[in-house]
Amino acid sequence: MLVWSGINPKDYPTWLLEVLPAIIGAFVLATTYKRFKLTPLLYGLILFHCLILMIGGHYTYAEVPLFDYIKPIFGFERNNYDKLGHFVQGFVPAMIARELLIRKSVVNGSSWRNLYIVCFCLALSAFYEILEWWVALASGESAEAFLGTQGYIWDTQSDMGLALLGALFAIGMLPRLHDKQLKDHGYYPTVNSNLAPGK
Repeated sequence: MLVWSGINPKDYPTWLLEVLPAIIGAFVLATTYKRFKLTPLLYGLILFHCLILMIGGHYTYAEVPLFDYIKPIFGFERNNYDKLGHFVQGFVPAMIARELLIRKSVVNGSSWRNLYIVCFCLALSAFYEILEWWVALASGESAEAFLGTQGYIWDTQSDMGLALLGALFAIGMLPRLHDKQLKDHGYYPTVNSNLAPGK
């Protein structure tokens, strides 16, 4: 997918900016695989997120053909592929944070853990929006393809709102499956009963 994404993309600088997080993530996962394997669920979610980045990098987030096709079906005024990307930007990091918090015994109790997860995802989303702003300042008009605002003045706020929604969906939908995989792979800490499944 990365090779396909890099063949005649809409704009090479935009492509690089969009796929760079996936490349960095792949490097980190490869270098930590032997000493800190993740659950299969997490690897699958990270791959899905990387595919979204690569498709967005190839076409730019404002011009993904499938989302142009469904625009009239749902009555959208813009190509909303970037909104899918920002939802996933909350959904996947929420599960990464959850696994790290559990396995490293960082927080006791699921309520505090969920609060930290949501705060982490909001901070990550805000940081990404700040990066987009820096790119816009540095590159001027050429930043439009990377920003993908499509003239929507509340784009930044809606992006962060969707990341928040993604994080809430993740911690609402996946803990049972995630806990089972953590337990099956022996990844649950044994020293702190407050972090055991169901607590």
